[in-house]
Amino acid sequence: MAENIIIRVQSPEGMKKIPSTKRETAAAFLKKVAKEFGFSSNGFSVYQNRNKTGEIVSQNKTLSLLKIKHGDMLFLFPSGAPGPSGEVMDVTGPHTSSSLPSTSSASSSSSSSSQMPRSQSAPQITEDEIDQYLAKQDGKIYRNRDPQLCRHGPMGKCVHCVPLEPFDEDYLNHLDPPVKHMSFHAYIRKLTGGADKGKFVALENISCKIKSGCEGHPPWPEGICTKCQPSAITLNRQKYRHVDNIMFENHTIADRFLDFWRKTGNQRMGFLYGRYTEHKDIPLGIRAEVAAIYEPPQIGTQNSLELVDDPKAAAVEEIAAKLGLRKVGWIFTDLLSEDTRIGTVRYTRNKDSYFLSAEECITAGDFQNRQPNPCRLSPDGHFGSKFVTVVATGGPDNQVHFEGYQVSNQCMALVRDECLLPCRDAPELGYAKESSTEQYVPDVFYKDKDKFGNDITYLARPLPVEYLIIDITTTFPKDPVYTFTSTHRFPIENRDVLGETQDFHTLASYLSQSSYLSQSSYLSQSSSSVFLDAVSDFHLLLFLVTNEVMPKDSIDLLLDAVKTSNEELAQTWKKSEQWATIEQLCGTVGGQPSGPHEYGAMGGPSVPASSSAMWSCLHCTFMNQPGTEHCEMCSLPRS
Repeated sequence: MAENIIIRVQSPEGMKKIPSTKRETAAAFLKKVAKEFGFSSNGFSVYQNRNKTGEIVSQNKTLSLLKIKHGDMLFLFPSGAPGPSGEVMDVTGPHTSSSLPSTSSASSSSSSSSQMPRSQSAPQITEDEIDQYLAKQDGKIYRNRDPQLCRHGPMGKCVHCVPLEPFDEDYLNHLDPPVKHMSFHAYIRKLTGGADKGKFVALENISCKIKSGCEGHPPWPEGICTKCQPSAITLNRQKYRHVDNIMFENHTIADRFLDFWRKTGNQRMGFLYGRYTEHKDIPLGIRAEVAAIYEPPQIGTQNSLELVDDPKAAAVEEIAAKLGLRKVGWIFTDLLSEDTRIGTVRYTRNKDSYFLSAEECITAGDFQNRQPNPCRLSPDGHFGSKFVTVVATGGPDNQVHFEGYQVSNQCMALVRDECLLPCRDAPELGYAKESSTEQYVPDVFYKDKDKFGNDITYLARPLPVEYLIIDITTTFPKDPVYTFTSTHRFPIENRDVLGETQDFHTLASYLSQSSYLSQSSYLSQSSSSVFLDAVSDFHLLLFLVTNEVMPKDSIDLLLDAVKTSNEELAQTWKKSEQWATIEQLCGTVGGQPSGPHEYGAMGGPSVPASSSAMWSCLHCTFMNQPGTEHCEMCSLPRS
């Protein structure tokens, strides 16, 4: 009787044990492997060594002749296509490094790529520029020689002056103010340090869903097993954060956003557009710099906010990208007047109430899931998020304060897999859903101390949201920075309730105001400089892109001029047909200029409302061709 043996096979799906016999042929054994892993007969290769040597081919030789014994480990590699999970195997041999996850466009990773260093083995993952920059930095904290403790020469080093690692907790705790969370890149350095240089590191994203494809039992709710069942989650306070500081370029950005609440008393939200830069106050830190706030369509009251569908969302993303900006976070107000005579607000969010409500944590988690952080160390190609949350609320001095937060990666997973709910009567508490016939939810726990100081594990029903949030300092610079240099205010989008609309009437008035206010310095500046300053306004550029008259790609040259502050490009676009069309529209709807400081001083000679220019219907606002006396859309007379 043939001796039964067990052969272990390592693959992207993990390790599986294949029962076999010593007399079994290699061909029969490979058929078992294909069935177990769900591959076709030619969709994979099996090797005896991690470095892809000693391939086992389909032949009639027995396993004993191939010197395969009980308990041996074999290594399976997908050939030309990803395995069932869409990942490339994590090769961790002595001279190899973990290969990165494949995507649909890069699933044909060759066998040679698995032997390359981790940083070179997955060109399909493009990390953010700031991540690529910080990955090349030394990151160590250099200290000067201590004249009292150091007993060596100027070229020597000892424990009192040797450079510290960026994740050194004692150093971070002694900063002013103390840093509770190390930067994400410092956390990566901690994982990839040591003798193995992080060859075995893989930042796994948490999954709260049942793994699909388990054939050993009926699907949930009829059956479940340890292979497909998600693990229970114990919530921990995250030790790192993806963004270490939020900085508004200047106070004008925040003041204009707060104007809506000041005028209506209703709450408001907006998306933060800016860029990620190095934060030098924290080792390997990242700062989110905010250059503009876009306010999407929404319905706000004194106690609630509701977002509605935004038809311009794609256009906003496109124009921001052309300006070198990206969506870095969102901001919302939670303000209630304390004393309208002196302009104070109530201090409602504190350690005795809550900093973020459960509903806000869920919303923040949803936004963060939509903006994942590309990461080369994750099998999925992404890990966490750099998307931040800013709350404009009352501070201890009853003045408006801006508080920054993120939610943890654990919270992102609970939100993504729809396992977390808010409590109706307690905003500071969340609630982990219970399993039902429609959805299996793993148990969620958190640890806290009882009145005797003992660590007690609690079921997260309910759940204090303090386990889910990470605070981020929010600041303003001493010397203001202006990505958009216009000193005049073009109306912000979606503020029709205030009577502030974006149309060509408003544009004509804006350009006229810009010309008048710039007149004192007009003689000492070139006209192109004045023109570039006037159009360097985020909300004005959004209007030019999203209005129905101008083609979307007609102002790419202007966007490039604003991005690079290039006056020559601005002057070139000013002479284009697109600007001539805007001149005609503004001259038509704005009427005959009444003085030398009207809009015509900005863009050239003013265009009077005459029969030779396009005209806007007073009834339906349709732009009609010159020489017509009745609207082509509604057939009503011109006047």
